[in-house]
Amino acid sequence: MNKNETINSSSREAIIASANSMRWEVGEDFHDTLMESIYSDAAEIAAKTVTKTDEKQIYHWDQKIDRIVTSKLLGFPIMFLLLALVFWLTVEGANVPSAFLASILIDTIHPILKSASAGIGVPWWIDGVLIDGAYLAMAWVISVMLPPMAIFFPLFTLLEDFGYLPRVAFNMDNLFRRAGAHGKQALTMSMGFGCNAAGVIATRIIDSPRERIIAIITNNFSLCNGRWPTQILIASIFIGAVVPSHLAGLVSAGAVVAIALFGIFLSLVVSWGLSKSVLKGEVSAFSLELPPYRPPRILQTLYTSLIDRTIFVLWRAIVFAVPAGIVIWLVGNIYIGDLSIGEHFINWSNPFGLLLGLNGVILLAYIIAIPANEIVIPTILMLTVMSAGMVGVGEGSGVMFELDSAADTAKILEAGGWTLLTGINLMLFSLLHNPCSTTIYTIYKETKSAKWTLISTLLPVAMGFALTFLVAQIWYLFAA
Repeated sequence: MNKNETINSSSREAIIASANSMRWEVGEDFHDTLMESIYSDAAEIAAKTVTKTDEKQIYHWDQKIDRIVTSKLLGFPIMFLLLALVFWLTVEGANVPSAFLASILIDTIHPILKSASAGIGVPWWIDGVLIDGAYLAMAWVISVMLPPMAIFFPLFTLLEDFGYLPRVAFNMDNLFRRAGAHGKQALTMSMGFGCNAAGVIATRIIDSPRERIIAIITNNFSLCNGRWPTQILIASIFIGAVVPSHLAGLVSAGAVVAIALFGIFLSLVVSWGLSKSVLKGEVSAFSLELPPYRPPRILQTLYTSLIDRTIFVLWRAIVFAVPAGIVIWLVGNIYIGDLSIGEHFINWSNPFGLLLGLNGVILLAYIIAIPANEIVIPTILMLTVMSAGMVGVGEGSGVMFELDSAADTAKILEAGGWTLLTGINLMLFSLLHNPCSTTIYTIYKETKSAKWTLISTLLPVAMGFALTFLVAQIWYLFAA
């Protein structure tokens, strides 16, 4: 480096240091104050130059609503109540259509396929792989996932179409800035509630590389659409069972809201930790303009939520569930000694799983379900049936059980040794585990870094193990 380059480098560093010093001198609220001044001046100029023909303009209503839903006093309670309402409607409304689909796909069509297969002399192992493996996996995914998604996504899309979700991001902005993250992380977090891969891509709106990495790492703490069915089903079975039946739906919905809010809390905590350590730096400022409220477009909302979201997610789950079902059948029917491969793994991992308040079935299910979170529940159900000895080998292999209601599912899980602790820790581990394969690949494409991809993948798992272990030990301590 020559003398001129040394001088230029020193000058740049001096300018940057001076700018940083001056930035702290003007205070953290300078940017907000400046933006408020600009908008006030713009409003004053508009009031003097624009002639209004109708005093009851729509933005007046926008302002009145915003004073309520974005207020410091009512903003968060309204957000919690709306989320609880959405989950309550989902929990209460999913049982009947789920039982109806199961009665058709599993109770009716599955025996017909088995009879037809036996009639034409299909070898038992082909019958098992195709019907008891691939078909049943598809049938479970459809019956377990379609009803809650068909209710949840339209309701969530209505809130988005109405213009409420940007207000949620507005309410969360100050918290993220205090945690050392970019305010726009609230927007990418909201995207993550639909799909974590989409949330990772959405971090492109953050200009700062440091803050974008923080947003990418913590996006997995947003419950994606593949994890909602797990949360809703487990909450309705285990959390709702501890209260009177007339309160079960409300309490179950509250439990799901609590998990979602806990994910937001962890996102803030991890963002703060990263911003104070390996990704230390100053917080960038930005302006968030709220869109106007719009009357919900019912037909477009139904199309967007049912076709673009529900059917897309369901199809993706089926694509991954079919090979996963084949794998499950194989690990349950390929024997080493007196036990199947699956039973060997479950027995080997069960002591570790019990330390976490989980079990070997859950650990194996999350390994098989790495391609997609959507197949976790069907995988757990099938592995539980296998490990509990409800599946024969050869004749009748894979004829699992009837899923007429959440109560029947509860009986199967209880037969597999599940308790309230198992349900609670599964909900926690559903929040804190590795991203799906699509999200992992997206993280690598966006960061071009194996290091950040590995951290984004393993950090939630480590936190999930630590948290479930802590909860389990406290539970065992007081249960004893």
